[in-house]
Amino acid sequence: MAVNVEDLTDRRQMQVEVPNDRRKDKEREQLIVDHIPLVRYLVGRMTLHLPQHLDLQDLMSAAMIGLINAADRFDPSRGVLFKTFAEQHVRGTILDELRSYDVLSRSMRDKYKHLTRELCSLEHQLGRNPTSEEVAAALGISQDDYFRLLDDVHVFTFISLDDSWEDDDGNPLCLADVLCESEAKSPQQQVMMMQLAETLGQAIEALPEKERLAVTLYYNEDFNLKEIGVTLGLTESRISQLISQAMVRLRSRLKLHKN
Repeated sequence: MAVNVEDLTDRRQMQVEVPNDRRKDKEREQLIVDHIPLVRYLVGRMTLHLPQHLDLQDLMSAAMIGLINAADRFDPSRGVLFKTFAEQHVRGTILDELRSYDVLSRSMRDKYKHLTRELCSLEHQLGRNPTSEEVAAALGISQDDYFRLLDDVHVFTFISLDDSWEDDDGNPLCLADVLCESEAKSPQQQVMMMQLAETLGQAIEALPEKERLAVTLYYNEDFNLKEIGVTLGLTESRISQLISQAMVRLRSRLKLHKN
């Protein structure tokens, strides 16, 4: 009886591929299960000071979709840790979900843009970081109203912080990655991060002392607002305002860097 070599080869290949596929499926499932705590952490961290009416369960579901997509797209041969890869995708899906809620009205977005423009203009005019009093005067509002504005736009400064741009391979990179000192990325992203880190390092060093300390403790040391307040002897509300003001300053540097 004649033996069809091609049929035997195809059959053998199918027998090999089935276990390989099963093994890949198990590895994928294990990656997802192992990184569910990361999803919970990111959701908790990113929604800590967002409006209470937001549905955390919806955000958690969106974050899990990001994790699953990361597991589907992950290629270990690229030399990037899955934790880093997954964190980028999870953060991105959370931000997309937050933006869909439109947590800031159009008028508030306009106020944020006006604040950014005035602050940048003052920096150029004065050659230094303007004080809260100077910014309030430029905006034509009282200092109390200025602090209330910082409270109102806190959500937007936070979301804006995690806005990302992509390298040539389509991999996201954002300001929060640099502030939080994320783990190893692709070689191109490492170069981009080094350039951005240098720019931001100079910008952070130039921040007023309390803003610099608040940003460093929040993003590098993982302190919450209450802990930072205790350290600096200020209220949580004031710490939130300091971080919001610092983020507006840093975002202006980031915009220049991206352009």
